[in-house]
Amino acid sequence: MYILKNSLISIVRNKGRNILIGIIILVIAASSTVTLAIRNTANRLVKNYEESHDIIASISFDRQGISENFKGGEDAKRENIEAFNNIESFTIDDVKNYGNSEYLKGFYYLYATSLNSDNLTKATDSFEYEVEDRQTTTSSSSTTTGGNSGMGREPGGERHTTINNNTTTVITKSKEIFQSSRNLTGDFEIDGYSSYDAMTDFVSGTYKITDGEMITDFNGYECVISSELATLNEVTVGSKITFKNPSNSEKTYEFTVTGIYTDNSDTGDTKNMYSQSANKIITGSGVIDLLVQDDSTLVTNITPSFIIENKDVIDLFMEEVKQKGLNEYYTINTNLEELETATKSIQNVKTFATTFLIITLIISSIVLFVINMINIRERKYEIGVFRTIGVSKFKLTLQFVLELLIVSIIMLIIGTACGGYLSKPIGNMLLQNEIEDTQNQEQEISNNFGKGPMDMRFNGNKQVEEISTIDAVVDINVVLELLGIGILLTLISSLASMISIQRFSPLTILKERS
Repeated sequence: MYILKNSLISIVRNKGRNILIGIIILVIAASSTVTLAIRNTANRLVKNYEESHDIIASISFDRQGISENFKGGEDAKRENIEAFNNIESFTIDDVKNYGNSEYLKGFYYLYATSLNSDNLTKATDSFEYEVEDRQTTTSSSSTTTGGNSGMGREPGGERHTTINNNTTTVITKSKEIFQSSRNLTGDFEIDGYSSYDAMTDFVSGTYKITDGEMITDFNGYECVISSELATLNEVTVGSKITFKNPSNSEKTYEFTVTGIYTDNSDTGDTKNMYSQSANKIITGSGVIDLLVQDDSTLVTNITPSFIIENKDVIDLFMEEVKQKGLNEYYTINTNLEELETATKSIQNVKTFATTFLIITLIISSIVLFVINMINIRERKYEIGVFRTIGVSKFKLTLQFVLELLIVSIIMLIIGTACGGYLSKPIGNMLLQNEIEDTQNQEQEISNNFGKGPMDMRFNGNKQVEEISTIDAVVDINVVLELLGIGILLTLISSLASMISIQRFSPLTILKERS
Protein backbone atom coordinates (compact mmCIF):
# COMPACT_ATOMS: atom_id res chain seq x y z
CA MET A 1 0.00 0.00 0.00
CA TYR A 2 2.88 2.30 0.79
CA ILE A 3 4.43 1.67 -2.63
CA LEU A 4 1.11 2.37 -4.42
CA LYS A 5 0.65 5.64 -2.46
CA ASN A 6 4.20 6.69 -3.26
CA SER A 7 3.65 5.91 -6.96
CA LEU A 8 0.51 8.07 -7.14
CA ILE A 9 2.27 10.96 -5.41
CA SER A 10 5.20 10.69 -7.83
CA ILE A 11 2.85 10.67 -10.85
CA VAL A 12 1.14 13.87 -9.69
CA ARG A 13 4.44 15.54 -8.79
CA ASN A 14 6.01 14.84 -12.21
CA LYS A 15 3.07 15.92 -14.40
CA GLY A 16 5.03 17.03 -17.45
CA ARG A 17 7.03 13.85 -17.84
CA ASN A 18 4.04 11.59 -17.26
CA ILE A 19 1.88 13.59 -19.69
CA LEU A 20 4.54 13.05 -22.37
CA ILE A 21 4.64 9.33 -21.61
CA GLY A 22 0.84 9.26 -21.58
CA ILE A 23 0.57 10.90 -25.01
CA ILE A 24 2.97 8.35 -26.47
CA ILE A 25 1.03 5.45 -24.94
CA LEU A 26 -2.25 7.01 -26.11
CA VAL A 27 -1.02 7.08 -29.70
CA ILE A 28 0.21 3.50 -29.35
CA ALA A 29 -3.13 2.35 -27.92
CA ALA A 30 -5.23 4.09 -30.61
CA SER A 31 -3.10 2.87 -33.51
CA SER A 32 -2.91 -0.63 -32.02
CA THR A 33 -6.69 -0.76 -31.67
CA VAL A 34 -7.20 0.20 -35.30
CA THR A 35 -4.58 -2.22 -36.63
CA LEU A 36 -5.78 -5.09 -34.42
CA ALA A 37 -9.38 -4.47 -35.49
CA ILE A 38 -8.39 -4.47 -39.17
CA ARG A 39 -6.28 -7.59 -38.72
CA ASN A 40 -9.02 -9.46 -36.86
CA THR A 41 -11.60 -8.39 -39.44
CA ALA A 42 -9.33 -9.55 -42.25
CA ASN A 43 -8.83 -12.88 -40.47
CA ARG A 44 -12.58 -13.33 -40.19
CA LEU A 45 -13.15 -12.44 -43.83
CA VAL A 46 -10.47 -14.89 -44.98
CA LYS A 47 -11.85 -17.58 -42.71
CA ASN A 48 -15.37 -16.96 -43.97
CA TYR A 49 -14.20 -17.09 -47.59
CA GLU A 50 -12.37 -20.37 -47.01
CA GLU A 51 -15.46 -21.83 -45.34
CA SER A 52 -17.84 -20.68 -48.08
CA HIS A 53 -15.58 -21.49 -51.05
CA ASP A 54 -14.69 -25.14 -51.02
CA ILE A 55 -11.43 -26.59 -52.23
CA ILE A 56 -12.40 -28.62 -55.29
CA ALA A 57 -10.20 -31.43 -56.59
CA SER A 58 -10.61 -32.80 -60.10
CA ILE A 59 -8.97 -35.69 -61.92
CA SER A 60 -7.63 -35.03 -65.39
CA PHE A 61 -5.46 -36.73 -67.95
CA ASP A 62 -1.75 -36.03 -67.35
CA ARG A 63 -0.69 -35.11 -70.87
CA GLN A 64 2.49 -33.44 -69.68
CA GLY A 65 3.53 -36.58 -67.82
CA ILE A 66 2.93 -38.67 -70.93
CA SER A 67 5.01 -36.29 -73.02
CA GLU A 68 7.87 -36.66 -70.55
CA ASN A 69 7.64 -40.45 -70.78
CA PHE A 70 8.04 -40.30 -74.57
CA LYS A 71 11.45 -38.66 -74.31
CA GLY A 72 13.12 -42.05 -73.86
CA GLY A 73 14.39 -44.43 -76.48
CA GLU A 74 12.43 -46.43 -79.03
CA ASP A 75 11.61 -49.26 -76.61
CA ALA A 76 10.42 -46.82 -73.95
CA LYS A 77 8.14 -45.11 -76.45
CA ARG A 78 6.58 -48.39 -77.54
CA GLU A 79 6.01 -49.40 -73.92
CA ASN A 80 4.38 -46.07 -73.10
CA ILE A 81 2.13 -46.27 -76.15
CA GLU A 82 0.99 -49.73 -75.13
CA ALA A 83 0.43 -48.61 -71.53
CA PHE A 84 -1.48 -45.58 -72.77
CA ASN A 85 -3.84 -47.70 -74.86
CA ASN A 86 -4.52 -49.98 -71.89
CA ILE A 87 -5.70 -47.17 -69.62
CA GLU A 88 -9.19 -47.90 -68.33
CA SER A 89 -11.73 -45.07 -68.39
CA PHE A 90 -13.56 -44.01 -65.24
CA THR A 91 -16.77 -45.55 -64.01
CA ILE A 92 -19.32 -44.28 -61.54
CA ASP A 93 -18.13 -46.93 -59.09
CA ASP A 94 -14.60 -45.51 -59.32
CA VAL A 95 -15.85 -42.02 -58.59
CA LYS A 96 -17.87 -43.22 -55.60
CA ASN A 97 -14.89 -45.20 -54.36
CA TYR A 98 -12.63 -42.15 -54.52
CA GLY A 99 -15.37 -40.02 -52.98
CA ASN A 100 -15.65 -42.32 -49.97
CA SER A 101 -12.87 -40.60 -48.03
CA GLU A 102 -12.49 -39.03 -44.60
CA TYR A 103 -10.62 -36.15 -46.25
CA LEU A 104 -13.71 -35.02 -48.20
CA LYS A 105 -16.82 -33.05 -47.35
CA GLY A 106 -18.53 -34.65 -50.34
CA PHE A 107 -18.36 -35.00 -54.11
CA TYR A 108 -20.43 -34.53 -57.25
CA TYR A 109 -20.00 -35.34 -60.91
CA LEU A 110 -21.13 -34.74 -64.46
CA TYR A 111 -22.17 -37.88 -66.34
CA ALA A 112 -22.46 -37.16 -70.07
CA THR A 113 -23.46 -39.06 -73.19
CA SER A 114 -24.90 -38.17 -76.60
CA LEU A 115 -28.11 -39.06 -78.41
CA ASN A 116 -29.90 -38.37 -81.68
CA SER A 117 -33.49 -37.28 -82.23
CA ASP A 118 -36.09 -37.60 -84.99
CA ASN A 119 -38.27 -34.72 -83.78
CA LEU A 120 -35.49 -32.21 -83.04
CA THR A 121 -33.41 -30.35 -85.60
CA LYS A 122 -29.82 -29.92 -84.55
CA ALA A 123 -28.69 -26.32 -84.16
CA THR A 124 -25.87 -26.09 -86.66
CA ASP A 125 -24.29 -23.48 -88.89
CA SER A 126 -24.73 -23.24 -92.67
CA PHE A 127 -23.63 -26.04 -94.95
CA GLU A 128 -20.60 -24.05 -96.09
CA TYR A 129 -19.29 -23.84 -92.56
CA GLU A 130 -19.81 -27.55 -92.06
CA VAL A 131 -17.76 -28.37 -95.16
CA GLU A 132 -15.03 -25.98 -94.08
CA ASP A 133 -14.84 -27.49 -90.61
CA ARG A 134 -14.72 -31.05 -91.97
CA GLN A 135 -11.98 -30.14 -94.42
CA THR A 136 -9.98 -28.59 -91.61
CA THR A 137 -10.38 -31.71 -89.49
CA THR A 138 -9.36 -33.97 -92.39
CA SER A 139 -6.32 -31.87 -93.08
CA SER A 140 -5.35 -31.98 -89.43
CA SER A 141 -5.74 -35.76 -89.33
CA SER A 142 -3.66 -36.11 -92.46
CA THR A 143 -0.91 -34.04 -90.92
CA THR A 144 -0.91 -36.21 -87.82
CA THR A 145 -0.67 -39.36 -89.90
CA GLY A 146 2.27 -37.96 -91.76
CA GLY A 147 4.56 -38.25 -88.76
CA ASN A 148 3.33 -36.20 -85.81
CA SER A 149 4.33 -37.80 -82.53
CA GLY A 150 1.36 -36.30 -80.69
CA MET A 151 -1.26 -38.20 -78.73
CA GLY A 152 -4.42 -37.17 -80.65
CA ARG A 153 -7.02 -39.89 -81.25
CA GLU A 154 -10.62 -40.27 -82.32
CA PRO A 155 -12.97 -42.81 -80.72
CA GLY A 156 -12.61 -46.12 -82.52
CA GLY A 157 -10.11 -44.68 -85.02
CA GLU A 158 -6.42 -45.15 -85.72
CA ARG A 159 -3.46 -43.17 -84.51
CA HIS A 160 -0.10 -43.09 -86.35
CA THR A 161 3.04 -42.39 -84.34
CA THR A 162 6.50 -41.86 -85.83
CA ILE A 163 9.45 -43.45 -84.01
CA ASN A 164 12.93 -42.96 -85.50
CA ASN A 165 11.40 -42.18 -88.92
CA ASN A 166 9.69 -45.62 -88.97
CA THR A 167 5.90 -45.24 -88.98
CA THR A 168 4.23 -47.51 -86.43
CA THR A 169 0.43 -47.87 -86.52
CA VAL A 170 -1.30 -48.18 -83.16
CA ILE A 171 -4.91 -49.38 -83.17
CA THR A 172 -6.80 -47.74 -80.32
CA LYS A 173 -9.82 -49.12 -78.56
CA SER A 174 -13.22 -47.61 -79.32
CA LYS A 175 -13.67 -45.91 -75.97
CA GLU A 176 -13.18 -42.47 -74.48
CA ILE A 177 -10.20 -41.74 -72.25
CA PHE A 178 -11.46 -39.83 -69.24
CA GLN A 179 -11.55 -36.09 -69.97
CA SER A 180 -9.41 -36.56 -73.09
CA SER A 181 -12.12 -35.20 -75.35
CA ARG A 182 -15.85 -34.63 -75.55
CA ASN A 183 -16.23 -36.03 -79.07
CA LEU A 184 -19.46 -37.92 -78.41
CA THR A 185 -21.09 -39.55 -81.39
CA GLY A 186 -24.67 -38.20 -81.23
CA ASP A 187 -26.10 -34.87 -82.37
CA PHE A 188 -27.15 -33.81 -78.88
CA GLU A 189 -24.93 -33.82 -75.81
CA ILE A 190 -26.84 -35.11 -72.77
CA ASP A 191 -25.28 -33.79 -69.54
CA GLY A 192 -26.42 -35.57 -66.39
CA TYR A 193 -25.59 -33.78 -63.14
CA SER A 194 -25.47 -35.54 -59.78
CA SER A 195 -26.63 -32.42 -57.86
CA TYR A 196 -27.20 -28.70 -58.20
CA ASP A 197 -23.63 -28.16 -56.97
CA ALA A 198 -22.36 -29.90 -60.10
CA MET A 199 -24.13 -27.34 -62.30
CA THR A 200 -21.22 -24.93 -62.12
CA ASP A 201 -22.29 -23.03 -65.24
CA PHE A 202 -25.53 -22.07 -63.51
CA VAL A 203 -23.77 -21.29 -60.24
CA SER A 204 -21.35 -18.95 -62.02
CA GLY A 205 -24.10 -17.33 -64.10
CA THR A 206 -22.85 -18.55 -67.49
CA TYR A 207 -26.19 -20.33 -67.95
CA LYS A 208 -29.47 -18.95 -66.68
CA ILE A 209 -33.01 -20.30 -66.71
CA THR A 210 -35.23 -17.86 -68.60
CA ASP A 211 -38.41 -19.95 -68.86
CA GLY A 212 -39.75 -22.71 -66.65
CA GLU A 213 -37.53 -24.15 -63.94
CA MET A 214 -34.58 -26.42 -63.33
CA ILE A 215 -35.13 -30.19 -63.12
CA THR A 216 -36.23 -31.40 -59.70
CA ASP A 217 -35.96 -35.17 -60.23
CA PHE A 218 -32.39 -36.27 -60.96
CA ASN A 219 -33.62 -39.79 -61.75
CA GLY A 220 -36.60 -38.83 -63.91
CA TYR A 221 -36.73 -38.18 -67.63
CA GLU A 222 -36.77 -34.41 -67.23
CA CYS A 223 -34.50 -31.99 -69.07
CA VAL A 224 -33.60 -28.36 -69.67
CA ILE A 225 -32.70 -27.24 -73.19
CA SER A 226 -31.06 -24.15 -74.66
CA SER A 227 -33.14 -21.22 -75.88
CA GLU A 228 -31.53 -21.56 -79.32
CA LEU A 229 -32.60 -25.17 -79.68
CA ALA A 230 -36.07 -24.36 -78.31
CA THR A 231 -36.57 -21.51 -80.78
CA LEU A 232 -35.31 -23.55 -83.73
CA ASN A 233 -37.70 -26.43 -82.97
CA GLU A 234 -40.58 -24.42 -81.44
CA VAL A 235 -40.23 -26.29 -78.16
CA THR A 236 -41.88 -24.86 -75.03
CA VAL A 237 -41.87 -25.76 -71.35
CA GLY A 238 -43.84 -28.99 -70.91
CA SER A 239 -43.12 -30.30 -74.41
CA LYS A 240 -42.12 -33.92 -74.93
CA ILE A 241 -38.97 -34.66 -76.96
CA THR A 242 -37.75 -38.07 -77.99
CA PHE A 243 -34.10 -39.15 -78.26
CA LYS A 244 -32.56 -42.31 -79.63
CA ASN A 245 -29.25 -44.15 -79.41
CA PRO A 246 -26.97 -43.08 -82.31
CA SER A 247 -25.90 -46.69 -82.88
CA ASN A 248 -29.25 -48.31 -82.16
CA SER A 249 -32.28 -46.39 -83.43
CA GLU A 250 -34.67 -48.87 -81.79
CA LYS A 251 -33.71 -47.54 -78.36
CA THR A 252 -35.79 -44.38 -77.82
CA TYR A 253 -36.28 -42.24 -74.71
CA GLU A 254 -38.89 -39.54 -74.09
CA PHE A 255 -37.98 -36.47 -72.01
CA THR A 256 -40.17 -33.70 -70.61
CA VAL A 257 -38.83 -30.15 -70.96
CA THR A 258 -39.06 -28.40 -67.57
CA GLY A 259 -37.05 -25.29 -68.44
CA ILE A 260 -35.22 -23.31 -71.08
CA TYR A 261 -31.84 -21.68 -70.44
CA THR A 262 -29.69 -19.10 -72.18
CA ASP A 263 -25.91 -19.15 -72.55
CA ASN A 264 -24.42 -15.83 -71.44
CA SER A 265 -20.82 -16.73 -72.25
CA ASP A 266 -18.89 -14.59 -74.68
CA THR A 267 -16.60 -16.82 -76.73
CA GLY A 268 -15.57 -14.08 -79.14
CA ASP A 269 -16.33 -16.39 -82.08
CA THR A 270 -18.28 -14.35 -84.59
CA LYS A 271 -18.40 -16.83 -87.48
CA ASN A 272 -20.72 -19.33 -85.78
CA MET A 273 -24.46 -18.79 -85.74
CA TYR A 274 -25.07 -20.84 -82.58
CA SER A 275 -23.28 -21.10 -79.26
CA GLN A 276 -21.36 -24.21 -78.26
CA SER A 277 -24.11 -25.10 -75.79
CA ALA A 278 -26.93 -24.88 -78.34
CA ASN A 279 -27.29 -28.68 -78.56
CA LYS A 280 -26.64 -29.37 -74.89
CA ILE A 281 -29.44 -31.09 -72.98
CA ILE A 282 -29.28 -30.88 -69.17
CA THR A 283 -30.72 -33.61 -66.99
CA GLY A 284 -29.86 -35.68 -63.90
CA SER A 285 -27.06 -38.23 -63.58
CA GLY A 286 -29.61 -40.87 -62.59
CA VAL A 287 -31.11 -40.57 -66.05
CA ILE A 288 -27.75 -41.37 -67.67
CA ASP A 289 -27.51 -44.39 -65.37
CA LEU A 290 -30.86 -45.59 -66.67
CA LEU A 291 -29.77 -45.06 -70.27
CA VAL A 292 -26.56 -47.03 -69.76
CA GLN A 293 -28.41 -49.83 -68.01
CA ASP A 294 -30.80 -50.02 -70.95
CA ASP A 295 -28.02 -49.88 -73.56
CA SER A 296 -24.40 -50.45 -72.52
CA THR A 297 -23.12 -49.42 -75.98
CA LEU A 298 -23.63 -45.74 -75.17
CA VAL A 299 -20.37 -43.79 -75.01
CA THR A 300 -20.14 -41.79 -71.77
CA ASN A 301 -17.81 -39.31 -70.05
CA ILE A 302 -17.54 -38.76 -66.30
CA THR A 303 -16.24 -35.54 -64.76
CA PRO A 304 -16.00 -35.83 -60.96
CA SER A 305 -15.34 -33.02 -58.47
CA PHE A 306 -14.24 -33.78 -54.91
CA ILE A 307 -14.75 -31.26 -52.09
CA ILE A 308 -11.64 -31.32 -49.88
CA GLU A 309 -12.13 -30.95 -46.11
CA ASN A 310 -9.31 -28.39 -45.80
CA LYS A 311 -6.04 -27.51 -47.52
CA ASP A 312 -3.98 -29.47 -44.97
CA VAL A 313 -5.33 -32.83 -46.23
CA ILE A 314 -4.94 -32.27 -49.99
CA ASP A 315 -1.78 -34.36 -50.20
CA LEU A 316 -3.33 -37.08 -48.02
CA PHE A 317 -6.34 -37.31 -50.33
CA MET A 318 -4.12 -37.51 -53.40
CA GLU A 319 -2.12 -40.32 -51.84
CA GLU A 320 -5.30 -42.16 -50.84
CA VAL A 321 -6.72 -41.95 -54.37
CA LYS A 322 -3.49 -43.35 -55.81
CA GLN A 323 -3.64 -46.22 -53.33
CA LYS A 324 -7.20 -46.93 -54.46
CA GLY A 325 -5.93 -47.56 -57.96
CA LEU A 326 -5.75 -44.23 -59.79
CA ASN A 327 -3.71 -44.77 -62.94
CA GLU A 328 -0.35 -43.00 -63.11
CA TYR A 329 -1.44 -41.24 -66.30
CA TYR A 330 -4.03 -39.26 -64.35
CA THR A 331 -3.30 -36.23 -62.20
CA ILE A 332 -5.28 -34.47 -59.46
CA ASN A 333 -5.70 -30.70 -59.66
CA THR A 334 -7.26 -28.34 -57.13
CA ASN A 335 -8.51 -24.75 -57.13
CA LEU A 336 -6.45 -23.87 -54.03
CA GLU A 337 -4.31 -21.41 -55.94
CA GLU A 338 -7.40 -19.64 -57.25
CA LEU A 339 -8.85 -19.36 -53.74
CA GLU A 340 -5.60 -17.97 -52.37
CA THR A 341 -5.48 -15.47 -55.22
CA ALA A 342 -9.04 -14.36 -54.47
CA THR A 343 -8.14 -13.53 -50.84
CA LYS A 344 -4.77 -12.03 -51.67
CA SER A 345 -5.98 -8.43 -51.28
CA ILE A 346 -7.47 -9.17 -47.87
CA GLN A 347 -4.30 -10.96 -46.84
CA ASN A 348 -2.30 -7.92 -47.94
CA VAL A 349 -4.43 -5.68 -45.73
CA LYS A 350 -3.85 -8.00 -42.78
CA THR A 351 -0.11 -8.14 -43.47
CA PHE A 352 0.07 -4.34 -43.69
CA ALA A 353 -1.81 -3.96 -40.40
CA THR A 354 0.42 -6.49 -38.66
CA THR A 355 3.60 -4.90 -40.02
CA PHE A 356 2.44 -1.43 -39.01
CA LEU A 357 1.63 -2.71 -35.52
CA ILE A 358 5.05 -4.31 -35.10
CA ILE A 359 6.89 -1.19 -36.32
CA THR A 360 4.80 1.01 -34.03
CA LEU A 361 5.53 -1.16 -31.01
CA ILE A 362 9.27 -1.30 -31.72
CA ILE A 363 9.61 2.47 -32.16
CA SER A 364 7.37 3.18 -29.18
CA SER A 365 9.31 0.78 -26.97
CA ILE A 366 12.59 2.48 -27.86
CA VAL A 367 11.13 5.96 -27.22
CA LEU A 368 9.66 4.92 -23.86
CA PHE A 369 12.89 3.23 -22.87
CA VAL A 370 14.89 6.40 -23.60
CA ILE A 371 12.39 8.63 -21.78
CA ASN A 372 12.40 6.34 -18.78
CA MET A 373 16.21 6.26 -18.76
CA ILE A 374 16.28 10.08 -18.72
CA ASN A 375 13.68 9.99 -15.97
CA ILE A 376 15.85 7.71 -13.85
CA ARG A 377 18.87 9.97 -14.23
CA GLU A 378 16.79 12.98 -13.16
CA ARG A 379 15.54 11.09 -10.11
CA LYS A 380 18.91 9.64 -9.11
CA TYR A 381 19.01 11.64 -5.89
CA GLU A 382 15.51 10.43 -4.97
CA ILE A 383 16.64 6.84 -5.50
CA GLY A 384 19.70 7.45 -3.26
CA VAL A 385 17.56 8.85 -0.47
CA PHE A 386 15.14 5.90 -0.59
CA ARG A 387 18.00 3.45 -0.56
CA THR A 388 19.66 5.26 2.36
CA ILE A 389 16.54 5.09 4.54
CA GLY A 390 16.34 1.35 3.95
CA VAL A 391 13.94 0.88 0.99
CA SER A 392 14.96 -2.35 -0.76
CA LYS A 393 15.95 -2.43 -4.41
CA PHE A 394 12.96 -4.66 -5.18
CA LYS A 395 10.40 -2.28 -3.63
CA LEU A 396 12.00 0.71 -5.28
CA THR A 397 11.99 -1.02 -8.68
CA LEU A 398 8.37 -2.05 -8.14
CA GLN A 399 7.42 1.58 -7.44
CA PHE A 400 8.91 2.82 -10.71
CA VAL A 401 7.26 -0.02 -12.65
CA LEU A 402 3.94 0.68 -10.96
CA GLU A 403 4.12 4.37 -11.86
CA LEU A 404 4.53 3.55 -15.52
CA LEU A 405 1.88 0.82 -15.36
CA ILE A 406 -0.74 3.18 -13.91
CA VAL A 407 -0.10 5.77 -16.61
CA SER A 408 -0.16 3.02 -19.26
CA ILE A 409 -3.48 1.56 -18.11
CA ILE A 410 -5.19 4.97 -18.04
CA MET A 411 -3.91 5.88 -21.50
CA LEU A 412 -4.71 2.41 -22.86
CA ILE A 413 -8.33 2.81 -21.79
CA ILE A 414 -8.58 6.22 -23.47
CA GLY A 415 -6.64 5.03 -26.52
CA THR A 416 -8.80 1.92 -26.88
CA ALA A 417 -11.94 4.07 -26.85
CA CYS A 418 -10.49 6.38 -29.52
CA GLY A 419 -9.21 3.48 -31.62
CA GLY A 420 -12.52 1.67 -31.30
CA TYR A 421 -14.35 4.77 -32.52
CA LEU A 422 -12.05 4.99 -35.54
CA SER A 423 -12.06 1.28 -36.34
CA LYS A 424 -15.83 0.78 -36.20
CA PRO A 425 -16.69 2.59 -39.44
CA ILE A 426 -13.79 0.87 -41.21
CA GLY A 427 -14.86 -2.55 -39.94
CA ASN A 428 -18.51 -1.86 -40.77
CA MET A 429 -17.60 -0.84 -44.30
CA LEU A 430 -15.54 -4.00 -44.90
CA LEU A 431 -18.16 -6.27 -43.38
CA GLN A 432 -21.11 -4.64 -45.13
CA ASN A 433 -19.44 -4.80 -48.52
CA GLU A 434 -18.61 -8.48 -48.02
CA ILE A 435 -22.13 -9.33 -46.87
CA GLU A 436 -23.77 -7.43 -49.74
CA ASP A 437 -21.50 -9.04 -52.33
CA THR A 438 -22.24 -12.51 -50.96
CA GLN A 439 -26.00 -11.88 -50.79
CA ASN A 440 -26.03 -10.51 -54.34
CA GLN A 441 -24.11 -13.54 -55.55
CA GLU A 442 -26.54 -15.86 -53.78
CA GLN A 443 -29.50 -14.07 -55.35
CA GLU A 444 -27.93 -14.14 -58.81
CA ILE A 445 -27.36 -17.89 -58.52
CA SER A 446 -30.98 -18.38 -57.48
CA ASN A 447 -32.11 -16.34 -60.47
CA ASN A 448 -29.88 -18.40 -62.77
CA PHE A 449 -31.82 -21.49 -61.72
CA GLY A 450 -35.09 -19.71 -62.43
CA LYS A 451 -36.52 -20.40 -58.98
CA GLY A 452 -36.06 -17.09 -57.19
CA PRO A 453 -34.92 -17.33 -53.55
CA MET A 454 -34.19 -21.00 -52.89
CA ASP A 455 -33.50 -22.85 -49.67
CA MET A 456 -30.33 -24.34 -51.12
CA ARG A 457 -26.68 -24.17 -50.19
CA PHE A 458 -24.28 -24.10 -53.10
CA ASN A 459 -20.69 -25.04 -52.36
CA GLY A 460 -18.65 -21.87 -52.57
CA ASN A 461 -21.68 -19.55 -52.27
CA LYS A 462 -22.97 -19.64 -48.70
CA GLN A 463 -24.35 -16.51 -47.17
CA VAL A 464 -22.19 -14.73 -44.59
CA GLU A 465 -23.92 -14.76 -41.20
CA GLU A 466 -21.25 -15.12 -38.51
CA ILE A 467 -19.70 -11.69 -39.20
CA SER A 468 -22.86 -9.67 -39.80
CA THR A 469 -22.51 -7.33 -36.78
CA ILE A 470 -19.97 -4.73 -35.74
CA ASP A 471 -19.34 -6.61 -32.45
CA ALA A 472 -17.05 -8.90 -34.42
CA VAL A 473 -14.58 -5.98 -34.98
CA VAL A 474 -13.69 -4.72 -31.49
CA ASP A 475 -14.27 -7.53 -29.03
CA ILE A 476 -12.74 -9.02 -25.91
CA ASN A 477 -9.86 -10.42 -27.92
CA VAL A 478 -8.78 -6.94 -29.01
CA VAL A 479 -9.00 -5.69 -25.40
CA LEU A 480 -6.91 -8.59 -24.11
CA GLU A 481 -4.35 -8.09 -26.86
CA LEU A 482 -4.10 -4.39 -26.00
CA LEU A 483 -3.70 -5.22 -22.32
CA GLY A 484 -0.87 -7.56 -23.22
CA ILE A 485 0.72 -4.81 -25.33
CA GLY A 486 0.48 -2.39 -22.41
CA ILE A 487 2.14 -4.78 -19.99
CA LEU A 488 4.85 -5.60 -22.53
CA LEU A 489 5.62 -1.94 -23.14
CA THR A 490 5.69 -1.27 -19.40
CA LEU A 491 8.18 -4.06 -18.78
CA ILE A 492 10.40 -3.04 -21.71
CA SER A 493 10.47 0.64 -20.81
CA SER A 494 11.01 -0.22 -17.13
CA LEU A 495 14.20 -2.09 -17.91
CA ALA A 496 16.09 1.21 -17.56
CA SER A 497 14.89 1.69 -14.00
CA MET A 498 15.46 -1.96 -13.09
CA ILE A 499 19.05 -1.89 -14.33
CA SER A 500 19.87 1.54 -12.91
CA ILE A 501 18.45 0.86 -9.46
CA GLN A 502 20.42 -2.36 -9.19
CA ARG A 503 23.66 -0.57 -10.15
CA PHE A 504 23.28 2.67 -8.20
CA SER A 505 25.10 2.95 -4.84
CA PRO A 506 23.30 5.17 -2.30
CA LEU A 507 26.53 6.67 -0.89
CA THR A 508 27.88 7.43 -4.35
CA ILE A 509 24.63 9.11 -5.34
CA LEU A 510 24.59 11.31 -2.22
CA LYS A 511 28.25 12.25 -2.63
CA GLU A 512 27.62 13.29 -6.25
CA ARG A 513 24.65 15.36 -5.10
CA SER A 514 26.68 17.14 -2.43
